[in-house]
Amino acid sequence: QVQLVESGGGLVQAGGSLRLSCAASGRTFMTGAMGWFRQAPGKERRFVAAISKSGINTDYAESVKGRFTISRDNAKNTVYLQMNSLKPEDTAVYYCAASVLTATGVAETWYHYWGQGTQVTVSS
Repeated sequence: QVQLVESGGGLVQAGGSLRLSCAASGRTFMTGAMGWFRQAPGKERRFVAAISKSGINTDYAESVKGRFTISRDNAKNTVYLQMNSLKPEDTAVYYCAASVLTATGVAETWYHYWGQGTQVTVSS
């Protein structure tokens, strides 16, 4: 099993920045691609960004392209989401996910392990 713990969420004003972290523990050798998803109140959970096992390939939702950057440090078993130019519509619970597959994926079913989520609130 792989355990994922997110951190770094909080309250920020529009235009501000936050960096989310997701630390993996347990059988980390099983982790391949990593992803971030988010769920706003009353809405379905949606894909935000993903990074391949090597860190070379990344994917982003159109709504965050140019503002968010996903990265990973395999030595630390940690994935990051740098969020800049935040907007009120970015308000959501952000979830980290890990896949046993090496390539990136945008579907929830691509991922096998999930964190508990961290709240991000952007005020206008």
